[in-house]
Order: sequence, then structure tokens, then C-alpha cells
Amino acid sequence: MPDDLARVSQLQTVRRRLTVDAPSPRSVFVDAPNMPWEESKFPGIKSKTLYSDGNGVATLLLEMEPGAEVPLHEHTAIEQTYVLRGRFVDEEGECLPGQFVWRPEGNTHVAWAGPEGATVIGIFLKPNIFADGRPFFTEKRD
Repeated sequence: MPDDLARVSQLQTVRRRLTVDAPSPRSVFVDAPNMPWEESKFPGIKSKTLYSDGNGVATLLLEMEPGAEVPLHEHTAIEQTYVLRGRFVDEEGECLPGQFVWRPEGNTHVAWAGPEGATVIGIFLKPNIFADGRPFFTEKRD
């Protein structure tokens, strides 16, 4: 079996798509550890946008200080959350490191970090709607 560098060199030829006669689009590698944290409109919550298509599909790395709260909001499509560190809690339960929760379209809740804070990856198909009118994390409204 070739080592990783030899394998990468071997695969650097332009691949073709399987479904149409066109080159395969390239992967996008994100150096998340070296990205700066962005302050959010929610006290005690910072984020890194790992992916956003500009139309609402987004993957966010969220760092929440102890007790930081995502205020009342409604999910406009399925949301998926994976907990990396700490506890991510809402009225329906809690997720610990390595655990996963998904919420269906129409789910409304308030979410917060446990006393140790939390780091989570959130995957969104559409921006949430917040009861107090604040924009979603990736929306650039004033």
C-alpha cells in the first residue's frame, strides 16, 4: 500500500465526474484551528463559519461560554448538532461530548451551554428565525 504522499501525488491528475463529462470540482479544505473566532449577536457565543452557501445552508463551529444562551428560535429546516466539548442543553434534554441531536423543521426552543461551556458543530439547511428578531449567525443584517 503506498504511503499518503505517494498516493496524493498519484491522484493529483484531474478526475472526471461520473455522471457527466466534466472535471470533478475540487474539495475545499478548511483550517478551522487557525480561523479567527467571530463574535456573534448572542452574548458569550463565538463562531467559525466552516461552510456557507450564502443562501442559508451553513456549518458552524460554535464556542459557548458557561451558561451562554441561544434565545428562543424556530428551526425552518432540520438542524443537526454534534457536541465536541461541554454540555449543550435545552428544555427537552442535553447532549454531552460525542453525542448528537437533530431538530425537525418547526421545532422551537431555547438552548444553552452547561456550567463548563460547550463547543458544538451545527449544520443548518436554512437560517433559524429568532423570536426577538435577531438575524441568524451567518446573516449580515444590521
